[in-house]
Amino acid sequence: MAVRAAVLPAVGSPLEITGIDLPDPGPGQVRVRLAAAGVCHSDLSLSDGTMRVPVPAVLGHEGAGTVVAVGEGVTHVAPGDGVVLNWAPSCGACHACSLGEVWLCANALNGAADVYARTAEGTDLHPGLNVAAFAEETVVSASCVLPVPDGVPLTDAALLGCAVLTGYGAVHHSARVRQGETVAVFGVGGVGLAALQAARIAGASKIIAVDVSPAKEELARTAGATDYLVASDTTAREIRGLTGKQGVDVAVECAGRAVTIRTAWDSTRRGGRTTVVGIGGKDQQVTFNALEIFHWGRTLSGCVYGNSNPAEDLPVLADHVRAGRLDLSALVTERISLDGIPAAFANMLAGKGGRALVVF
Repeated sequence: MAVRAAVLPAVGSPLEITGIDLPDPGPGQVRVRLAAAGVCHSDLSLSDGTMRVPVPAVLGHEGAGTVVAVGEGVTHVAPGDGVVLNWAPSCGACHACSLGEVWLCANALNGAADVYARTAEGTDLHPGLNVAAFAEETVVSASCVLPVPDGVPLTDAALLGCAVLTGYGAVHHSARVRQGETVAVFGVGGVGLAALQAARIAGASKIIAVDVSPAKEELARTAGATDYLVASDTTAREIRGLTGKQGVDVAVECAGRAVTIRTAWDSTRRGGRTTVVGIGGKDQQVTFNALEIFHWGRTLSGCVYGNSNPAEDLPVLADHVRAGRLDLSALVTERISLDGIPAAFANMLAGKGGRALVVF
């Protein structure tokens, strides 16, 4: 069956919105008609080669939709069910999974190498980060779909698949923000906006948002920021000025840039914690000297997918949505069609907006 999709023909090439031939689901597979898909900075990282996946590929990893068909052996969902796409399903058998660190599963992205569809000319296509959400429909492994929790609109549920799990998890699982602590969030995109809301939910006493764009202040304050700073060479000093010359307890870095990571670390108090969520390139080198590492006693840690377990965390997030504590729509700055994805990529490169949501 032919469907329209956003195809990355080669690393560094522009996306092509074109028809592809999508097969029926085989054993252990599910076919999903997309309701919405978020345009994440990770998709941009895939397109420019910062993160490597086999190409040509259909990108998009943050999505939700309705099951239209299931293959043999699939029992946890059925046609008509609303589902969230899980781009990093854990295998349950590798070393990381045996430790309960399912977000580090060694086999989570094995499916990205599969051929899941073909172009109209017969060229093999790979499913980006497993789920190929930038398409009207997709066929995925059954392990890549989770039922949409009750009370969460299907379109908004797409954001749970990456931005919210990552931002919420960075605050609650990685940084483990405690009530009354102070928090700085660097980068007010989709993940950063989710992190700001998560810090508010955690009971942070002061939440400082930092971004290169002055235009994002209203977005940040709506999400929970008590203070807003436009990034500069003096950001760390300004944050200390807002926290009694101490620095924040926790910094969450969502940009993936060396200078931002270093600034986030410098912005924390002695003994503070910095969680790095942003995905940077190999050329982004961060340096520290041995004395300052000892003296400041700070912690710097990476964070993959919010250190989350989607099967366990989705119900928790749904409770926050139903209670009005978590506003998914506040993450969305524009709703676009499939044809609008290239322009959304350009906006991300320019540092504009929060999360563009492709609505099918």
